[in-house]
Amino acid sequence: MLLTVLFVIGITAEAMTAALAAGRERMDLFGVIMLAEVTALGGGTVRDVVLGHYPLTWVKTPEYLIVVAVAALLTVFASKLMAYFRMIFLTADAVGLAVFTVVGINVALEMGYGFIIALVAATITGVFGGILRDVFSNRVPLVFRKELYAAVVLIGVIGYWIMRYFDVPRDVNTIVTLLIVFIVRMLAVKFEWSLPVFVYQEHNYERSDVTKLWRSGSWFSDLRPVRKLRKRRKKKNDTESTGDAGDDNDAGTGDAGTGDAGDAD
Repeated sequence: MLLTVLFVIGITAEAMTAALAAGRERMDLFGVIMLAEVTALGGGTVRDVVLGHYPLTWVKTPEYLIVVAVAALLTVFASKLMAYFRMIFLTADAVGLAVFTVVGINVALEMGYGFIIALVAATITGVFGGILRDVFSNRVPLVFRKELYAAVVLIGVIGYWIMRYFDVPRDVNTIVTLLIVFIVRMLAVKFEWSLPVFVYQEHNYERSDVTKLWRSGSWFSDLRPVRKLRKRRKKKNDTESTGDAGDDNDAGTGDAGTGDAGDAD
């Protein structure tokens, strides 16, 4: 019963965030409801399809579809007030992540799977709804950039498995796991925890420049983008061109002098 209530809270929060995302993309009411349904129930649906767990959650309990649709429509009509409930949203979202984690673990255990599949099932349940929301909104998913979701799920699954190893009663294990995921997620929001971000900027280098730097032993200290190397080379060429022009002028003067001398003779 407790899990059911918390699950409803979680899908409601997910539906509201999806409705706001739909509003940013100027979707109509159908788009709002569809995006909310995909966000709130998409993670569980993908999990069930991957694991072959049927019937799907929303097929077994179609009332969830109505709950999500109502939450999305209420968000549309009360959108101007949503800014005042940011902390409530974050709290409900953390509750949802905790519930989705436990539900994913339970589904994997019911089907006889071990730790790895339980982790995969919990992760899919917890984060895939948000991924689908951002993909349908034509954005890079937040979970791939800065939001600490998957790592929180991992902590929850590890905690659950440790307690299961020591034969902690299932109800106690469930409650403690819910608290672990909820607390860690709220701390991540408060202190803005995130995983290290990988940044790669590709530069074009000329083969001769790279070879030269490699042979000189200054690869790590002196490697620069090709535009800087070209600038140096151009400056050098300009200097050499100026020198060549000076030599040509000197040669021309000498020839003229010789010719004048011949004429004088």
